[in-house]
Amino acid sequence: MKLVSLQENLKQGLFMVSNIAGKNINLPILNNALIKTKDGNIKLITTNLEIGISHTVRGKIEKEGNFTVDSKIFFDCVNLLPNKKINVEQKNNDLLINCENYKTKIKGQSAEEYPLIPEVDKKIYYSAQVDDFKKALSQIIFAVSTSESRMELSGVLFCFTGDSLTMAATDSYRLAEKGVKIKTNGNEDRKIIVPAKTLQELNRILSAGTDAGDVGKETVEIKFYLSENQILFIYGSTELVSRLIDGQYPDYKQIIPTNIKTNIIIDRAELVRAVKVTSLFSKTGINDINLDFPSGKNQVVVSAVSGQTGENITELDAKVSGNDNSIVINYRYFLDGLNNIDGEAIKIEMVDANTPCILRPVSSEENKGKDDGYLYIIMPIKQ
Repeated sequence: MKLVSLQENLKQGLFMVSNIAGKNINLPILNNALIKTKDGNIKLITTNLEIGISHTVRGKIEKEGNFTVDSKIFFDCVNLLPNKKINVEQKNNDLLINCENYKTKIKGQSAEEYPLIPEVDKKIYYSAQVDDFKKALSQIIFAVSTSESRMELSGVLFCFTGDSLTMAATDSYRLAEKGVKIKTNGNEDRKIIVPAKTLQELNRILSAGTDAGDVGKETVEIKFYLSENQILFIYGSTELVSRLIDGQYPDYKQIIPTNIKTNIIIDRAELVRAVKVTSLFSKTGINDINLDFPSGKNQVVVSAVSGQTGENITELDAKVSGNDNSIVINYRYFLDGLNNIDGEAIKIEMVDANTPCILRPVSSEENKGKDDGYLYIIMPIKQ
């Protein structure tokens, strides 16, 4: 195998793929990146058996072949080289890297032992605008359960329906849901659970962007292809394939309150500040704060009392309609929701102290807001 590529192209490709290649004692070859040259394509590939990532690098192939080398060493080495042409050549069990006055030899392994990345059928696809998808992902992924006692909650539910993708995540204490517009060349509705670790890796790749030279729809669109137990994401020159979580996602729609008794519209930044101050006086380990919505006063009262640190009461102006109401909630979960809602004002919907409360962006009609499709629910702390 022999190829020539620019340092910036190799560096970009290795950045995209090398993150999942870690220290694997049982299968050391998983620490390596596979360099695959075939049909004019230079591909860099890594896998941890749960996720596989490949990135096509621009360059010239002088001799086809496949070889694997330690991903971290390869990336660190290329990263430090000058931004010039790099000659890469396999000789026996070594990878020779030459760039101007730098000559490097990295020990490698035969590609024959490298695990195969699953193929996903590419007949039917769904696609979304990258910016919309990435924003939606960041608004819900924090709510995924970190416990693996219920595997289905350690992933994000993807519901493909017509021209929309609805994503939902919950850890049983709070729930986040967001919709994104999609296009599809089929008419199949699907529900799948994608592991959070996969989506965190995907988010890293989307944040890095594609090659500087990539143009066209690929750079603004992300495509999804599904098989029975795998999902393939394609963004520019990068492909990420992952297993899906096998299981039944809970029917979370039934816990979304419908018979709302109190509606509150309040300035988001002022509420965030009040919650942060009040949180200093919440009980350690419980993180409890009180929210009171006295009827007819157009006020929200945020308070907390601690036998150890003292107490705080903050009164904020708000539009309050409906019944007198109050709720005790975990301030950390509350701040997570507030920080992921766009716009200056937010809407809180309440039934009573024992029912989850809802946070939403203020809709266009109410505040000329954007992002109406976001929903965040927090369970109350029972007294």
